[in-house]
Amino acid sequence: MNFYKSLLLALLLTSSQLTAYAAGPKLSASEAFEKKDDGTFLKKHEAILARGKSGPVGLLFLGDSITERWKIAPHIWDAYYGKYQPANFGIGGDRTQNVIWRIEHGELDGISPKVTVLMLGTNNSLDYTAEEIAAADRKIVDMIRAKLPQTKILLLGVFPRGPRDPKGAPVTEAGVAEAAKRMQTIDAVNQDLAKLDDGKTIRFLNINHVFLGQDGRIPNTIMPDQLHPGAAGYQLWADAMQPTLEGMLK
Repeated sequence: MNFYKSLLLALLLTSSQLTAYAAGPKLSASEAFEKKDDGTFLKKHEAILARGKSGPVGLLFLGDSITERWKIAPHIWDAYYGKYQPANFGIGGDRTQNVIWRIEHGELDGISPKVTVLMLGTNNSLDYTAEEIAAADRKIVDMIRAKLPQTKILLLGVFPRGPRDPKGAPVTEAGVAEAAKRMQTIDAVNQDLAKLDDGKTIRFLNINHVFLGQDGRIPNTIMPDQLHPGAAGYQLWADAMQPTLEGMLK
């Protein structure tokens, strides 16, 4: 692009549009992407690979920080899942693209869980449409089935989230509006994903109602930061999922 075309472009576009133009096309929600951080992502990926090689995996949890943070409730994890040789393949901050990359780089190789529990998409919910997120989750389901043809998949609806400031500051009107936008997307994603339930090898389960109070909001006792369950939230998750999971594990 020559100088005059660049000048014309700058005059025609707003600053935010110009930034997006300079950054190039947005990464597809269904495209594999290695997270670029301080090295934490790759260290966790290596730890997951090591877990897969260290012994049998009978029950696999795959997802983002909501899955990874089962570690804050080890007593619940052990009581409900300990007998199934469980493995937690959750990594904080992951989007659909990161999990696709992880699967492409060996995380499902050499294991044979009876059931894989998948819940993913909340970190995509601001920047992507429901159709894009659901398509990425469907791709991940297809990847699991290709890698683990004998494994049943329990696909959970993306959990609800409320207004929040990631740094703990007071929630602003903009934060309330963002949460509403995200929930509109999440609800649409879950409606789409429900269509994958075949009653046999893939089951869809939406347990979002258990996290809500009578006013329709998420109590702080359940999700202290309006995104990640606390211990009480993980207890609700385990109780709500157990009947379906037990049936799939038989």
